[in-house]
Amino acid sequence: MAFRKALKRTVMVGGGAIATVFGLSQVIEYRKKQARLALVAAESELKVPFADELPARQEQLAALQNTEEFDVLVVGGGATGVGCALDAVTRNLKTALVERSDFSSGTSSRSTKLIHGGVRYLQKAIMQLDYEQYKMVKEALLERANLLEIAPHLSAPLPIMLPVYKWWQLPYYWAGIKMYDVVAGIHCLKSSYVLSKSKALELFPMLKKDKLVGAIVYYDGQHNDARMNLAIGLTAARYGAAVANYTEVVHLLKSTDPQTGKQKVCGAHCRDVITGKEFDVKAKCVINATGPFTDSLRKMDNQESQNICQPSAGVHIVIPGYYSPDNMGLLDPATSDGRVIFFLPWENMTIAGTTDTPTSVTAHPIPGEDDINFILREVRNYLSADVEVRRGDVLAAWSGIRPLVTDPNSKDTQSICRNHVVSISDSGLVTIAGGKWTTYRSMAEETLDAAVERLALSAGPCKTVGLMLDGAKGWTPTFYIRLVQDYGLEKEVAQHLASTYGAKAYDVAKIAQVTGQRWPIVGKRLVSEFPYIEAEVLYAIKEYACTAIDIIARRTRLGFLNVQAADEALPRIVEIMGKELDWSQEKRTAELDAARKFLYHEMGYRSRSEQLTKTSEINLDYQEVVRYKKRFHKFDKDRKGFITTVDVQQVLENINVHIDENSLHEILNEVDLNKNGQVEIDEFLQLMSAVKKGQVSDSRLAILMKTVEESLDKRGPVTVDRSGGGV
Repeated sequence: MAFRKALKRTVMVGGGAIATVFGLSQVIEYRKKQARLALVAAESELKVPFADELPARQEQLAALQNTEEFDVLVVGGGATGVGCALDAVTRNLKTALVERSDFSSGTSSRSTKLIHGGVRYLQKAIMQLDYEQYKMVKEALLERANLLEIAPHLSAPLPIMLPVYKWWQLPYYWAGIKMYDVVAGIHCLKSSYVLSKSKALELFPMLKKDKLVGAIVYYDGQHNDARMNLAIGLTAARYGAAVANYTEVVHLLKSTDPQTGKQKVCGAHCRDVITGKEFDVKAKCVINATGPFTDSLRKMDNQESQNICQPSAGVHIVIPGYYSPDNMGLLDPATSDGRVIFFLPWENMTIAGTTDTPTSVTAHPIPGEDDINFILREVRNYLSADVEVRRGDVLAAWSGIRPLVTDPNSKDTQSICRNHVVSISDSGLVTIAGGKWTTYRSMAEETLDAAVERLALSAGPCKTVGLMLDGAKGWTPTFYIRLVQDYGLEKEVAQHLASTYGAKAYDVAKIAQVTGQRWPIVGKRLVSEFPYIEAEVLYAIKEYACTAIDIIARRTRLGFLNVQAADEALPRIVEIMGKELDWSQEKRTAELDAARKFLYHEMGYRSRSEQLTKTSEINLDYQEVVRYKKRFHKFDKDRKGFITTVDVQQVLENINVHIDENSLHEILNEVDLNKNGQVEIDEFLQLMSAVKKGQVSDSRLAILMKTVEESLDKRGPVTVDRSGGGV
């Protein structure tokens, strides 16, 4: 009864008393209804000039060059930059954006893929009585709810388990997680709950059982970060912003203010990276949203500017999906060195990370072997001994640079700002730096508010709360079924298209090629084990993809999921792009080389390939050496000391198995360390030693030779006698 009395109160919304309500659910429903009405009103006021078809990149470049003056020029195509562009254009400001590489090519595509308030930040806020951290968490939780609403096809709630191995930790962690729910308020995705040991193991069977006392499950959001970034940018383009990737700022333009006599930033001199053409873009306001490269643009404005960016590298790895349940993440709240590790299902794989290491600013961060092994060690600590965590199972790895900042307006410039910083220089350059992926929208709103006030721009209020992103309108959780029924796509492919493009998936399906098979009717895959299809390459060009790297890293996520699969898909991707964009053979070769270099250095292919080298030690006991030599000699019948594709082909014919010569060459080439067209016995023993140590997994040659050996042993020796006992 007391509870009902406590709920019976007058609720104030928007400054006025609306009603006396008798339950929290009515309050929540009322507020949601008001938000929906506000959204409808806001969107009805906005015009969408390019709702049907995006302008081509050349048209965007022409707009940049031919527009007399923009109100706002945003430099940087990451999450914050495209957020600023969308905020500006929906305030009816004439908006431009330039990005020197591809949209989301930096930190914004290399995140943990979470949309979250930050459990660990809330813990620090409580323990240290830090109100700034509390505000950051509160803001992020509000933005989490908004992002899940405006891009439901790209994001979804994800339950995350926090395993508990000491009884006293259970109430401690439970109180902290419940506080996370309380801070979220009506935006709480789902209420957290406690699990018994048996229930925790039922939901996460890979979990280490020893000393486990229970677990706590809470909810955060998860998304496809690069695609989300692109969706925000495309939405800005549809509302009329002139956006261009591969367009770099060479230097800032300045003019003298006639009233004060001071130099003011009035635009930027830009260069089209692809053609080399240079041109000026005039603008009343220039916004620096370049993430880790914040200080570079600040120094273009003023060489005396102090550095405010404190870059920190975060490494993530991707391992096979069987390492985690399909719909349950894991949080390690206290690693061996005090960091936090997430272990999450993502795109049918498992992502683990992140590290936090000071680094230098670079456009091409490389994941280090030490960081990869650190993550693997921490994963081993939480998984059952039945699950062998192998270095060879790392399918991809990447490093992202988090742009932590010091506040240039603070007296203590050495202190790291935990939130974001908006500053405006004497010449009018607006800088937005720091912050979190989740809060990109509120950061953009604050940036534009500051710019409008300081630079006296004529603009309306922010309209991005509840503004649906590209592909969101018309999407439903069952949208993929229509794709299957209307176009004859595989279910897995249809689900991928719907969750990537939303309602725009129809546009991809329309240009998908007929397979010539009974099923699927359309949709040729780029690689067999992933749902990406060839039509996506053509569609990506319409979405401003200019290079093969754009395809494997950001339009699809193949490079982030499996570097070997991405490498296999590259020739076909380059072929499709080359035909569509009329590339010369020289250009096609250069694109293929650049993309493979990207995979090798930035996506962990180098670290993966270095697990088996010419200098790898053979760590096998005597019996293992004898067993593997026996297996090798089933193929090397003449005892030459090496095998070739011809040797393998002859053995396969004996058991009626056919593998085409090109595939066999690829299989042997993975183990042919000195690249002489043959696999020598020492190379084979090095391979088996690396497999034993877990440094190499899923070696096609190792599995093939083992399978063939078992098949031959079952058949027994092949007789050479003629039938009937003739001589």
